[in-house]
Amino acid sequence: MPDLPGTGGFAAPVRKEPAIAVVSELNLILVGPPGAGKGTQAERLTEDFGLPYYATGNILRDAVANGSELGKQAKEHMDAGGLVPDDVIIGVILEAIASDEAANGFLLDGFPRTVPQADALGEALQQAGRKISAVLLIDVPDEEVVRRLSGRRVSKSGRVYHVDFDPPKHPDRCDIDGSALIQRDDDKPETIRKRLAVYHDQTEPLVDYYESRELLRRFDGTRTPTEVHDHVRATVATLRLEDEL
Repeated sequence: MPDLPGTGGFAAPVRKEPAIAVVSELNLILVGPPGAGKGTQAERLTEDFGLPYYATGNILRDAVANGSELGKQAKEHMDAGGLVPDDVIIGVILEAIASDEAANGFLLDGFPRTVPQADALGEALQQAGRKISAVLLIDVPDEEVVRRLSGRRVSKSGRVYHVDFDPPKHPDRCDIDGSALIQRDDDKPETIRKRLAVYHDQTEPLVDYYESRELLRRFDGTRTPTEVHDHVRATVATLRLEDEL
């Protein structure tokens, strides 16, 4: 333990030890409607800050593949076509963030989706000696979400186009194999609006929940991905700096 100056009435010897960079944890949650671009921002944030990205669907599948006890429990519910209970999801999240790669923080996407889940996750993290640093909301109006998602078209080979942002050279035909482009059922406006209704009903209350705890950071998702990224990156960098001061 380093000597404390100003004790014992004499000057403490100076220890020549290598400097150790203290890195504050960045425990982040991404929220936003479908089509907000959370995946794009998550990919860039992991590169910026070296954070592991935990999409709950992915870590659940990993837990099942690894055959962990929680993975077995999750598999039973998934095989039965039911929802995985919150306590199992939270257990899988805690297992993931206990790994060495998450020692300096993590980026969580897909959970919590409701206020009760947020309460349960917060309590579990507190018991594990962790806490949420910030909740990043990528905010996009419904009509923009519908425009983004309903504009997607897919070829027979799985190549994805967009009628506005990445159109094919010839209307409704794939540039590579010439196959007809189709609109998937999930990308039809009526389906997207149903998904948005679920988001507004179940997940949007998280905005007020985290805002009241001064954890919410809001970003305009209608801007270009690069502009959104620049804003998010600057905000997260400031969070880390404030935490270190």
